[in-house]
Amino acid sequence: MSSWAQAGVTVFGEKLLWTDVLGNVFSLATVWLAMRRTIWTWPVQLIGAVLLFTASVSAHAPGNALKQVMFLVLVSYGWVKWMRGIHETRDLPVRPATGRERTVLVAALVGGTAVVALLFAGIPWLQITWSPLANAYIFVGSAVATFAQSRALVDFWIVWVLVDLVGVPLAIKSGLYVSGAAYVVFFVMVIAGLRNWLKQYRRQRRCAELEAVAA
Repeated sequence: MSSWAQAGVTVFGEKLLWTDVLGNVFSLATVWLAMRRTIWTWPVQLIGAVLLFTASVSAHAPGNALKQVMFLVLVSYGWVKWMRGIHETRDLPVRPATGRERTVLVAALVGGTAVVALLFAGIPWLQITWSPLANAYIFVGSAVATFAQSRALVDFWIVWVLVDLVGVPLAIKSGLYVSGAAYVVFFVMVIAGLRNWLKQYRRQRRCAELEAVAA
């Protein structure tokens, strides 16, 4: 790993990687932009994923590094989906997931976590010695949340709340202290984002009802 990737600052005896710091700054910006339903959330999230991938490799946290690779794929998909939605309506339409969609999301989270945990536990080079189940939960939960976000489902905020509850101790255990602190901030911002999207959905529904009456 090059010297720039390992550069950082020591705070209270712990080294903080600049890639970890900057990656989480971009991640926090991603949440703020997602609250406002702007297309810029995706390129910013892409940059954050690259930085956090570098930080995870430097910190020898391969599970977290794989999560960032997964983000690169899903962010590209979400970017395209939001571009189409905004192009068609000029303002991204958001909505709660249907009962069927929620069933699929929950099944993907539970089943995916079980499968990925077995893979993490059975692949020695991943070096996931502390709770493969927790690492798998974060990995799959992040994927489910990002996929739901790409489809502009209000429920993606709820999935992120569930992910954050495990993300804090996992990040601290891996030595990514900035990421652990960022998860705490994420939690607050995610709650605000959930309220924002619910208000937007109710606003869109009222507008649709008024248009239907006028027609």
